[in-house]
Amino acid sequence: MEWNIVIDSLPQYVGGLKTTLGLLAIALASSFGLAILLSVGRVSNRLWVSKPIWLYTYVFRGTPLLVQLFIIYHGLPQFEWLRESWAWTYFKNPWFCAWLAFTLNSTAYTTEIFAGALKATPVGEIEAARSYGLNGFTLYTRILLPSALRRALPQYSNEVVGLMHATAIASTVTLVDITRVARDVYANYLLVTESFGVAAVIYFILTFSLAGLFYLLERRFMRHLQSQVQSVQPARA
Repeated sequence: MEWNIVIDSLPQYVGGLKTTLGLLAIALASSFGLAILLSVGRVSNRLWVSKPIWLYTYVFRGTPLLVQLFIIYHGLPQFEWLRESWAWTYFKNPWFCAWLAFTLNSTAYTTEIFAGALKATPVGEIEAARSYGLNGFTLYTRILLPSALRRALPQYSNEVVGLMHATAIASTVTLVDITRVARDVYANYLLVTESFGVAAVIYFILTFSLAGLFYLLERRFMRHLQSQVQSVQPARA
C-alpha cells in the first residue's frame, strides 16, 4: 500500500466528495418536492391525471439512469432548436444535465414509494379526518401526507442510498466527483487498490452515515407504529 500517494491525493478526494454531496443534496431536494406532488396525482381517481404520471414513472424506472444521463447530456444537444433556444445555457452545463437526470430518475422511484404509502393509509384515519370536516387540500396536508411520509421512511432511505451510489456515474459527463478522482489517481499512478480503495471507503462511510440518519428518523417518527407491532405480538408462555 502506497500510503504517501493516498495522503497526497486526499485533497482531491475531498473536492470530489463536495461535488458528490452537492449533487446528491440538490437532486434529493428537487425530487422530494416533485414526488410529493406527483404521488397525490398518482393515487387520483381521475385517469387523465394518474395515467400520465404512471407512464412517466414506468419509463424512468424501466431504463438505466446512465442511459438517461447520456440522452440528456449527449443526445438532446444534437437538436438545433435546443442549441438556439434559451435552454441551451443550461443544457451545455454538465452540472445541470446531471442534476436533471438524477432528479427525474429519483422522482419516478420516490413518487411510487409515496403513492404506495398513501394507498396504505388506514381507512379509519381518513374517516376520522372527514368527521372533523377536513377535505381536499387540508386533508392531504394535515393527515394523509404526514402519515404516508412516516410509513415511507424505510423505502425512501433505500432510494436515498441508491441515489448516492448512482452519483458515481456523474463522472461520465466530466464532473469531478469521488469516482472521477479515483480514476485520475489510477491514471497517474496505476494503483488500483489505493485509488479505488479510498473511493470505496468514502462511499461506505456515506452509506453508513445515511443509514444511521434514517434509522434515527424512523425511531423518531415511526415510534407509534413500533408500539402497535409490539402490542399484537403473542405473549410468551
